[in-house]
Amino acid sequence: MLKFTAEHEWLKLEGDIATVGITAHAAEQLGDLVFVELPEVGSQLAREAGAATVESVKAASDVYCPLDGEITEINQAIVDDPSLVNSDPQGAGWFFKLKLKNPSDADTLLDEAAYKELIA
Repeated sequence: MLKFTAEHEWLKLEGDIATVGITAHAAEQLGDLVFVELPEVGSQLAREAGAATVESVKAASDVYCPLDGEITEINQAIVDDPSLVNSDPQGAGWFFKLKLKNPSDADTLLDEAAYKELIA
């Protein structure tokens, strides 16, 4: 199941683990990424805390933690090749995996239809 934030992060939920990245819309707005900094595995992050940083030829931007949880895995591939985020933002360009403190909190996020309406 996919969920979205108003700050343009997506989450793919599998039990209490969420794979998190930025949406295709966000990747388009940023332009070609040249740098990605990810959080440390084991970091405890609160909802809306800065989790990662991306830099493009246009600007630098924060990626926010969509829900409370612990970072269990990061995608080293996007650190090594930030263009993966541009070419496949909701696939190979994922950022990190988050063990959710309260999986039911995902119900407060946007579904795909609501997100599409937000960016329309």
